[in-house]
Amino acid sequence: MQNAMLEKVEQLHRKPEIEHVEPGDQLRVHVKIKEGEKERIQVFEGILIARNNSGIKETITVRKVSFSQGVERIFPLHSPAIEKIEVVKRNRVRRAKLYYLRKLKGKAARLKERDRH
Repeated sequence: MQNAMLEKVEQLHRKPEIEHVEPGDQLRVHVKIKEGEKERIQVFEGILIARNNSGIKETITVRKVSFSQGVERIFPLHSPAIEKIEVVKRNRVRRAKLYYLRKLKGKAARLKERDRH
């Protein structure tokens, strides 16, 4: 009984239009930022290094290097604060979690692009 109710609530809040993303993809996440009365869209572009959980609780961790400082942000996929997620490019990786990128800098942190086929 309770499980069925939870599933109904999850279906109401789930975003069906989210594109399939995988670790290694370079993403552009459009986030709604509220400053006082105003609301604006801020774009966070980086590499998807992890996907966690499933269903409505699913989160993605996106990492970018800004002013030679690594910045990571965790986004709940089905949050109303997320306007849209664009895939800029898809990279070929052999891991589910790309935490090793935290230790790498410059050219060493590059990933090979996946074939378009």
